[in-house]
Amino acid sequence: MKQNQAAIKVENLFAGYNNIPVIENINFEVLKGEIFVIIGGSGCGKSTLLKHMIGLLPPISGNIIILGENLSRSDRKEKKSILQKIGVAFQSGALFGSMTVMENIMLPLKEFTSLPYPVLEDIAFLKLQLVGLEKNAFLMPDELSGGMKKRAALARAMALDPSIIFLDEPSAGLDPVTSAGLDHLVTDLSSSLGITFVIVTHELASINAISDRIIMLEKDAKGIIAAGTPEQLKNDQTNPDAYNFFNRTIKKGEK
Repeated sequence: MKQNQAAIKVENLFAGYNNIPVIENINFEVLKGEIFVIIGGSGCGKSTLLKHMIGLLPPISGNIIILGENLSRSDRKEKKSILQKIGVAFQSGALFGSMTVMENIMLPLKEFTSLPYPVLEDIAFLKLQLVGLEKNAFLMPDELSGGMKKRAALARAMALDPSIIFLDEPSAGLDPVTSAGLDHLVTDLSSSLGITFVIVTHELASINAISDRIIMLEKDAKGIIAAGTPEQLKNDQTNPDAYNFFNRTIKKGEK
């Protein structure tokens, strides 16, 4: 259920590499329980923003506040505590090929809890049930289809019962039917468990199917050039970049 409280606040964020900003002075909030989507062209900073929001990179300046705690200004112990409240599923799935699907799901539980092994197995199995992979628990990752790998990665992201899950290009490389199934799973988990999702994607069908709100980044602007619901951006003729994206039209002078 979507709420008016912010799960994430990004304040005056400058982010990039070697103190050279890719993103400059951006501000936005992600509300609890919503599916928030980040879009934009190649090189606009989508991946850079994601890496900063999940704590892989420190910002040049500004704040990233996760569930009321400032990730950007946390020490090592505080950061670990904050990161336990989020889950991440990367584009490739990033499953460990030498471990079974079940063992992959158990990894975060082993790292962050001291629960006995049988309990870890039970929790991992429950997460696999949530994504429809309970019958595949003891397969190796290379025995899974592309869609199954994405679901397994999502199950691992849910291992610690996070309030927020970040997904990087979840539909990339999937056929339309498999992609639609994954979209349905995300919306179901959001509505049934109240999970907040932050998703980086460029897949228009998925964006229209799952997103509550969107921000659109642009390379030259080094920031947000559009924000709103899919319907708002589709109908906003004052913003040609967003309008062209959502209506699949071509900019003047392009072929």
